[in-house]
Formats: sequence, structure tokens, C-alpha cells
Amino acid sequence: MNRPSWDEYFMEIARTVASRSTCLRRQVGAVIARDNRILTTGYNGAPQGLRHCLDRGGCRREQLQIPSGERHELCLAVHAEQNAIIQGALHGVELAGATLYATTQPCVLCAKMLINAGIRRIVFLGDYPDPFARELLAEAGVELCRLKEEKL
Repeated sequence: MNRPSWDEYFMEIARTVASRSTCLRRQVGAVIARDNRILTTGYNGAPQGLRHCLDRGGCRREQLQIPSGERHELCLAVHAEQNAIIQGALHGVELAGATLYATTQPCVLCAKMLINAGIRRIVFLGDYPDPFARELLAEAGVELCRLKEEKL
């Protein structure tokens, strides 16, 4: 029997969470776990109760031809990592010392939030064009691990 490692297991769940995304540009899923237990999940999409981009006629950043990793303030979506943190806040779940599993490397905005939430380790699949995020995570002592796709 070939059981997945804990990192592989939680990343597969993050991939499933990503399937709920309403973003037209990139589907991202996140799982926050500690002691091999899921604490929260999140995916990227419109804030609760607001129309999704598809219902608004498309992606604003795509229409303006904004490259990936730039002008986050023009995006309607709340990032998967942000939604996972928000779920913890809404339901009183302590996230300090946990690991984030994300289908994409966090951006600088999410990196700052993850640092302040006390996340100590981030496991991700796909790269994101944000070297400043990597710099801040390293300075904060947050371990950043890229999981190889072929392991899944």
C-alpha cells in the first residue's frame, strides 16, 4: 500500500477546494492544518453575497490586460489564503503554528496576513510572480516548501 505523505494528502484536499473557485483567471485552493488536522479551508472568489466575475461580464484585470501578480486592488476576488484566515476568525479557530497548503505560492498581500496569523510553514504547488512575498516570508522565518506535482 502506498499512502500519501501528510503534505501530499493536504495538497490533494487543497486542489479539491480550488474547484469551488469562482475566479475566471486562476483557481486557487488553500487548507490550513495543524497536528495533521484540517483547521480551515478557502478558495478565491467574490466576497460573500456579491456577484461573481462571470455574472459581471468577465474579469476586470483580464479586460485591462494587467499581468499576473500586479494591481491586486482591481481584483474582485478574495484570495484563497485570505478566505482560509477569515474562516478561522469567523469561527474562533486558532491558526498560530499551523501549516498552509496552497495550490499556488502566496502573493505579498497573503504573505503578510499569513505571517500575522502565525502560520509557520507554507507548502505550495505552483509559482506566483512575487519575489517580495518570498523575501518577507523568509525574513519572518516562515518555511516555504514547493511540493512537486509528480508526487500527487
